[in-house]
Parts: sequence; structure tokens; C-alpha cells
Amino acid sequence: MTFIKTTEQDSQYNHLEKMSVSNLLKNINNEDKTVPLAVEKSLPQITALTEQIVRKLHKGGRLFYIGAGTSGRLGVVDASECPPTFGVSYNLVVGIIAGGDIAIRKAVEFAEDSKNQGWLDLQEHHITDKDVVVGIAASGTTPYVISALEKCNKNNIITGCITCNKHSPLANTSKFPVEVIVGPEFVTGSSRMKAGTAQKLILNMLSTATMIQLGKIKGNKMVDMQLSNNKLLERGQKMLAQELNIDVTKAGLLLAKFGNVRNAIKNYKK
Repeated sequence: MTFIKTTEQDSQYNHLEKMSVSNLLKNINNEDKTVPLAVEKSLPQITALTEQIVRKLHKGGRLFYIGAGTSGRLGVVDASECPPTFGVSYNLVVGIIAGGDIAIRKAVEFAEDSKNQGWLDLQEHHITDKDVVVGIAASGTTPYVISALEKCNKNNIITGCITCNKHSPLANTSKFPVEVIVGPEFVTGSSRMKAGTAQKLILNMLSTATMIQLGKIKGNKMVDMQLSNNKLLERGQKMLAQELNIDVTKAGLLLAKFGNVRNAIKNYKK
């Protein structure tokens, strides 16, 4: 089967440098509108991967994202947001980027081309067959990611991926691939645009649905969130006041005593 990189095909727009700011933004926005529809077509694949993640995490496993460049950064962002949002350990969802943490801010040349480092980076976290590894690569051809998933497969570790090309080497390597085909980018080959947006949407879906399934949401509220700033503290007070039908001052005292909304509800009702 022929593998075609639609992410590398020519933009449907030309002479971008001659467009006004207004037209540039309008056309970028028009392209962005197509992304959620592309994600929708991939819902069965996203569901299959999410169910595997939930199953493994229910049994004490962890979720790893691994990628390079924009894809790696998006994985790190999603992983880093899970502890404050859902009150889970920083070791439960882990983002790994080619080139290490320095690559989050500054590109590390040729880091994505290594066929050994991805697996070595995973081994630093003592990865086992209890865990799930999701490779993220818009092109679906990143050696760092593909080789890491190949090693995972050999060690009976569940593998998934998020890619924006159909039938890519990464999708063929992954046991539970997610292929979201967004087509050519507005700027030819700039996969930080539509492809990056699609990856972000899917990462949101994977982590949020998983955490809900793990019981980290009550009703529709983040009852396990970390109260790490004034905004979140105020949100927690309002949630608690509404849930227990008390005033916000009392809610604040309960939060100070019990640490988060869930514990405050539990102990107040006792």
C-alpha cells in the first residue's frame, strides 16, 4: 500500500506573502475549521486507544507520550496538566520529548533521527508491560518514536499513536493507531498548524476521558484539582459551596482543612 504524506503536500493557497493580514487570518481560520471534522472521523480509533489506556491505568499502569518537536511538546503539555487538573501523581502521565527537556524550549538538532534514544528514554522511567506508550508524530515517520514503539511491542507493552498521515510507518507499528487526516497545511509542511491542533484535541480527549473513567471528576467538576493558585482556590470554594449549600467563607475553611474539594465533601458529610 502506497504511503503518501498529505502533511507535506502543497498548500491549497499560494502567494501568501501578497495576502493582507485580514485574508491571511481568514484563510488560516478556514483551514482550522476542518480539523474537528477530521478528528470526528477518527473517533473509533480514539475510542479503542482510550479504552486500552483506561484498562491499564485501572490496574496501576502509567501513560507515556513520546514524540519529537511540536508533537513531543504537545505530549509534555498534556502530561504536565494532569496533576493540577485531576490531582494525580506526576508519574501517572509522563511526556517524553526527543532531546530531553531542553527541547521543550529550543529545538535539538537531529534528536528525532535517533533509533535508540527513544527506548532508552522510556527505560529511565522503568517502563513495564503494565504501561501504555503513545507515540506522537504528525508525519508518522519519526525514527525516535517508531523505534521506541517497536521496542515496546517486543516487550509486550501496549502501543498507540497519533499521526496525521494514513498508513504511515508509525501507524503500522502501533497496536492502536489514531490517524487524523487534516490534509495539506496552510503553510506547506508546517505541521505545527492543523496537524498540531488535531494532536492537541486528541490528547485532550485521551487524558480527560481516561481521568473521568478513573473517577477523577464528580458530576462535571474537577473535585481533585490542586488548589495551587487563587483562581483555583476560588473555583474550589464555589464548587464546595454549591455542593454542600454553604457560604464561601465556610467552604474556604473546609478547603484549608481538607486540602481539596473531594476530601472536604467527604469529611463534611461524615
